[in-house]
Amino acid sequence: MILQDGDNYKVQGGITIDNARTLLAEGLGQFSKDSLVVDLSQLEEVDSSAVSLLLEWLREAQRNQRTLRFTNLPDNLKSLATLYGVLDLIQPADVG
Repeated sequence: MILQDGDNYKVQGGITIDNARTLLAEGLGQFSKDSLVVDLSQLEEVDSSAVSLLLEWLREAQRNQRTLRFTNLPDNLKSLATLYGVLDLIQPADVG
């Protein structure tokens, strides 16, 4: 589930193969600002589809000339992104 929190968004629960397609559509429907911040601190479960989902949101933001940044990546998501060699795309070094 994606909740709007002021100017930011929070993804809650999990991102797995079972709900990735739904979250993709939900995010694309909500992310309409020029500069977006998505807080992932409330993720409880992730699998490799989470990495794919975040990359697709980034591609869509770029296509629409928007800035998208993810914050508070949980360790299990960082680990998967590192395994696939895309952590720098999801969480650039200057973000922390």
